[in-house]
Amino acid sequence: MTKEKDYNLLSGLTLAYVGDAIYETYIRDYLVRSGHTRPNQLHRMATNYVSAKGQHYLIEKMMETDMLSEEELKVYKRGRNAKSHTSAKNTSVFVYRSSTGFEALMGYLHLTGQKMRMEELITWCIKEIGEKTNE
Repeated sequence: MTKEKDYNLLSGLTLAYVGDAIYETYIRDYLVRSGHTRPNQLHRMATNYVSAKGQHYLIEKMMETDMLSEEELKVYKRGRNAKSHTSAKNTSVFVYRSSTGFEALMGYLHLTGQKMRMEELITWCIKEIGEKTNE
């Protein structure tokens, strides 16, 4: 028998580890279902959504528009403030940490079974990046 887990006890980096995979899977699924099938094209398009810069942009927009609950904001900050032993590639430490917070939020929503809320945010992210890339 498995014990019920308290995902509030997980580190921000652990939540981000799961969130990174979950979010990227949703993005890949969206791109393929949208009719994109060429691997190079898929990779390039996915980068708009899953890069540190893209995730930083999205979480900043979410906070600007007060989209996140207090609980979600706390999880984001826990991920953002986590001390990672890996360094940012092609971006600032600030942007990298912000994207880690974004991924922690996705991981938290997934692990706590808040699938509808997670999908609501991911759908918003897809729309937001689509509008940004079409500007």
